[in-house]
Amino acid sequence: MTKRLLIPIPLVMWLAGCGEAPKEKPAASSSPAMAVSAVTAVTETWPSIYEATGTVRARTSAVISAKLMGYVREVKAQAGDRVREGQLLVTLDARDLDVNSRRAEAAREEVRAAVPEADSGVAAAKANLDLAQATFGRMQELFQKKSISNQEFDEVSAKLKAARAGYDMARARRAQLNAKLAQADQEVRSTEVARSYAEVLAPFTGVVIAKSVEPGSLALPGAALFTMEREGAYRLEASVEESHLAAIRLGQAVSVTLDGVDRALEARVSEIVPAVDAASRTYTVKIDLPALPAMRSGVFGRAIFQTGSRPLLEIPAGAVTERGQLQSVFVADNGIARTRLITAGQKAKDRVEVLSGLSAGERVIFPLPRGLADGARVEVRQ
Repeated sequence: MTKRLLIPIPLVMWLAGCGEAPKEKPAASSSPAMAVSAVTAVTETWPSIYEATGTVRARTSAVISAKLMGYVREVKAQAGDRVREGQLLVTLDARDLDVNSRRAEAAREEVRAAVPEADSGVAAAKANLDLAQATFGRMQELFQKKSISNQEFDEVSAKLKAARAGYDMARARRAQLNAKLAQADQEVRSTEVARSYAEVLAPFTGVVIAKSVEPGSLALPGAALFTMEREGAYRLEASVEESHLAAIRLGQAVSVTLDGVDRALEARVSEIVPAVDAASRTYTVKIDLPALPAMRSGVFGRAIFQTGSRPLLEIPAGAVTERGQLQSVFVADNGIARTRLITAGQKAKDRVEVLSGLSAGERVIFPLPRGLADGARVEVRQ
């Protein structure tokens, strides 16, 4: 009886597998090479920058309040309205002021009514004085000729003195009346000024950014009715860390970017607040902004300060492809397009800094042709 050699099936399969030729890696696509352009990643010197964040504030703002206490009758402006200098914003109930004004005017009219009588008194006293002086002159000549007695001369002298006193008294009363009239005029003007406080006016041309008053509410002196900002004059108040403050100076040129503004703004440092914020350990640097039609306070902004220079690796910003959080470029490697993940840094115009993933001298495909894929055959043309 012939014995059979039994070999396990897994072993047979392993031996069969060992006899197969090794599989080769798939070659690059056999399609025609795609013509592309490429740029060389180079090291350049860029300015060192420091970026500080801040908020846009108006250079001139004002809290509008009433100068007297009174109930609000009318409100003529709302938040967001553009108002002119001197435009009426709020009208207060001023009936008591009207009463005071009419009382002052009545008192002035009473004084004015007494003026003709006082003038007549002065004129009568002057006429009496003239008569007394003429009479005294004649009697004095007679007295010198011994034609009248001493008693008669004394009586004429006394009448002259009385006439002078009467004239002086009439003039004094008229002067007193003038003083009363001036006082009455001041009272009228005072009531007119107080009456004007019942109308709250805009102190300058600008925008109402907040309103805290309604008809019927009680306005108190110093209590805010509106908050206004002068239109067209804004600045960015940026928070700068202590370690970078030494590199910032008054008048320094700054590049500012604002939310909602699609371009960088050229601005200058106008003020450096010397006090440090105890919580954030930062200083406030105020940067005057150019006038923009849509500028508003409260907008978030970034100020970019140039603090020196440094070497870095740069490529065109258009060569970078972003997918979510991943950034990549296509590198021409021996006629094959290879995807290379990179880490991009700061941007300047149409250039971007490469922090990692690329070396100086490598050829980066740019501009990117449509349909370019990893592993595609490419032909770099200058």
